[in-house]
Amino acid sequence: MGKPVARVERGRARDPDIDARVLDAAARQLATFGYKAMSIASVAHEAGTTRQAVYRRWADKSELGAAAMRTVTDPVGGAKTTDPFADLVTELASFEKGVSRPGRLSLVGTMLQDGVATDVRERYRAQVVGPRRSRLRNILERAQELGLIDAGADLDVAVTMFTGSWYARALAGSPPPLNWPERTARLVWRAVGGRSSHEYN
Repeated sequence: MGKPVARVERGRARDPDIDARVLDAAARQLATFGYKAMSIASVAHEAGTTRQAVYRRWADKSELGAAAMRTVTDPVGGAKTTDPFADLVTELASFEKGVSRPGRLSLVGTMLQDGVATDVRERYRAQVVGPRRSRLRNILERAQELGLIDAGADLDVAVTMFTGSWYARALAGSPPPLNWPERTARLVWRAVGGRSSHEYN
């Protein structure tokens, strides 16, 4: 009796690009249609794959939505310098660049809707909202340490004023003014007792 011949399993090779395609499709559908309307089937169709292929990577829609949040992290502002006011302008310019991406404002609205899975919303807060707020607050705290703004300034409100001014204009249908980062930074800087940059440069 001859030696048994090992069977060679044949099938479709794993597509190395499928993860990126699926996550891109999921992020776009979150921004365009909202979490409730997004489905594994529609994401798979847009990504050019099958539901089975998606489920092999993500257990359900909630897990896929949370993973898609990793792809929308905003660009980080510039490195810390000796000029906190300049750092604020750089950070806000980075925010403006991120929030101006196609679908980004729609995604913000999606995260406020009822029915969004808790882990998806928390992922967005942890990866997009939280880091930006932390960087802005750290800049203001450094300014306090340097005696450039009031020691008792309400930093919680100040941080919200920075990005909140953009969202308020968007809701009102008003485009951002020219030089929005510098103008916004200067307004909030003065509101917390900051001096003009030429006074400490």
